Amino acid sequence: MQSSFESQKSNPEKSDLLDFSVGQRVHSVGDSRRIGTVKYVGHVEGYSGNWVGVDWDNGEGKHDGSINGVRYFHAKSEKSGSFVRPQNLSVGISLLQALEIRYRTTSTKEEEDEMYVLSASNRRVSIQFLGKDKIQDRLSRFEELKVASLSYLGVSSVGLPGQIRTVVPNLKELDLTGNLISEWKDVGAICKDLSALVALNLSNNVMAQDISGLPLLKNICILVLNNTGIKWMQVEVLKQSLPAIEDLHLMGNKLGAITPTPSITVQGFDFLRLLNLEDNCISDWDDILKLSQLRSDTADELPNGYESLEKSYRPFQNLRCLLLGGNNIEDLASIDSLNSFPSLVDIRLSENPIADPGRGGLSRFVLVARLGKVQVLNGSEVSPRERKDSEIRYVRLVMSKLHGNPKEIKQLHPRFSELKIFHGIEDERPSIGTAGPQKMASGLLSITLKCVGASIGEKVPLTKKLPATTTVGKLKILCESFFKLKSIKPKLFLQEEDWQGSPFPALLDDDMASLVDVGIGNESTILVDEES
Repeated sequence: MQSSFESQKSNPEKSDLLDFSVGQRVHSVGDSRRIGTVKYVGHVEGYSGNWVGVDWDNGEGKHDGSINGVRYFHAKSEKSGSFVRPQNLSVGISLLQALEIRYRTTSTKEEEDEMYVLSASNRRVSIQFLGKDKIQDRLSRFEELKVASLSYLGVSSVGLPGQIRTVVPNLKELDLTGNLISEWKDVGAICKDLSALVALNLSNNVMAQDISGLPLLKNICILVLNNTGIKWMQVEVLKQSLPAIEDLHLMGNKLGAITPTPSITVQGFDFLRLLNLEDNCISDWDDILKLSQLRSDTADELPNGYESLEKSYRPFQNLRCLLLGGNNIEDLASIDSLNSFPSLVDIRLSENPIADPGRGGLSRFVLVARLGKVQVLNGSEVSPRERKDSEIRYVRLVMSKLHGNPKEIKQLHPRFSELKIFHGIEDERPSIGTAGPQKMASGLLSITLKCVGASIGEKVPLTKKLPATTTVGKLKILCESFFKLKSIKPKLFLQEEDWQGSPFPALLDDDMASLVDVGIGNESTILVDEES
């Protein structure tokens, strides 16, 4: 294969190529969502006229940058590159032109939506901040515009200096998702012109690696950089320009490690309250612990193995929400370190091995019990009832597995003693028979089974002694035998004895989990219902 064509120095027909340069962001004429990066400009052997080689973001091209044995550029995949006539590509429009298109022509309800980001499960997550104004009607007077959504309009430049400031002086939220912005100097110019701007969404813009020269963005409180290709080293530079940042979204950037400089921990971000690191490649809790800075002489206790950080650092004081869904986190013991974040109440761990019982992770009730301050877990509110139920089940689980080994319990379950005392849970006492005190057979749990299903009919409750290793699936089979349930598939619930009559017992839906894994202890009550 012949050598690469970097560019063509002389070209008598290059007048139609003056708008294009290698590295430039473009979109297909007539389809502003088909975006790519210019990789080559010039002639293609065997074809007349001028061509632009484009590497498409969506991977839908025709080749890898080579054609007929000649390589012109390197595309990111085998079929993401193609050659396009210059007249079929757009280099974009200015921000002011986009405003004219969006708000002085017919717009749709979706175009006038409030600013949002996508979660790891591709759901819309509204960005909220104090005093947010919504667009109630399509505004033709730009001086009244406070929220602008200009997603996928091909915005590539700010326009004339100072022009935007006079046209939309009161703009507070700006959504530029999926445009052609790539240079940080353009971002700085936008923020400089829009003095009222507090929220900026740059998702799905491939941003340049060089952030140097970015001015102080003193009013920006919310910055969304999802799927922009940003790395943590750039975040370290960027934070110098964001003294007031409260919400920072960094989803989908393939972040595998947090590498602060020059210290071993992340510093700054004094007012950060939400950090979104979902859908990245973080696998080591040590990286999460780097999101910390010493703010007092008192160090919170961190899990075993993090002594060096424990002595010197404490996490952000104002961080309330940490979104870590869709990463590769699987360190079960280190989850307790999140208790060291003093204000952290909203945590998302979904789509991580640590939160998937099917991959050896922890059940929700264990996560709730171990995370003492959490109020929202994986997007669902933790009610006082769920917290109490989870903590009691967790204590019994630990008691049944570790058999009262104080040193091992303190090392692996830091909250155990605190929860055991708080809920007044006593150690299991030996049962008393006719011949006096007798210990229960080793590894056996005494459980009571009560039928509550309408089709099952009235059945006398049964008390059985079963091995602690019995799985939920096996217990269902035993219930079919105990109660002679021929055509009924049982559905099991754990009923805490302190809450008899509770309408919300805990569903036992993991057939592979053992009795102790789901928090069933000695003298527990299991409700036997029927599958609907």
